[in-house]
Amino acid sequence: MDNEIKLQTRKKFIGTSISAAALLTAFKFFIPGKKKKSSVIKMLTQDGTLVEVNVAALPIEKKKITNKEMQSWIKPKEV
Repeated sequence: MDNEIKLQTRKKFIGTSISAAALLTAFKFFIPGKKKKSSVIKMLTQDGTLVEVNVAALPIEKKKITNKEMQSWIKPKEV
């Protein structure tokens, strides 16, 4: 008799635990997510001004520039 009571309480505990875990995962899918903040980074332009650029506007593929391109990027200031 004592064995049956322990078995029933153990089954109830396991059943309750599984139910609670299932409910928590269901709430995760049904609750709408928070909006992501658009992050901005600071970049330097050719004329030396600091601007903020949205990360989403930047290309994903990165390209390495050549030495010639780097040397011609900086323009001398006109006096």
